[in-house]
Amino acid sequence: MPLQRCLDFRGRSRRAEFWWFTLFWAVIAGTAAAIDVLLLGADLLTDIFKGRLLLAAMLLFFVPHLAVSVRRLHDQGMSGWWYLVTLLPTAGTLINIWWMSRPGTPGDNRFGPDPLPAPENPTLYF
Repeated sequence: MPLQRCLDFRGRSRRAEFWWFTLFWAVIAGTAAAIDVLLLGADLLTDIFKGRLLLAAMLLFFVPHLAVSVRRLHDQGMSGWWYLVTLLPTAGTLINIWWMSRPGTPGDNRFGPDPLPAPENPTLYF
């Protein structure tokens, strides 16, 4: 379940956890925006704050998204404070997408054990 660790800023998260959460969030946000526009008559292009459901969804999912993003940075051995880079227009978003797409550090790091289980019978392919 995507919201299982929604308030947990400690530990590490795999790429899959982050991207599944992002997909879940995108579906919720898209649905809320569609309801705002189609049923409530909101014009989100002129004033996003008129989208009451979308605004509520954004507020509801802000902390869980921040938590999974911080854990994702921890998986790469980085402090969660690096998430502030997203405040940079455009470049911050691109850097953040790149960071969230990179694999984590193998094995334990200072933020905890590797969330990706080690293979039972590793095979070397040449």
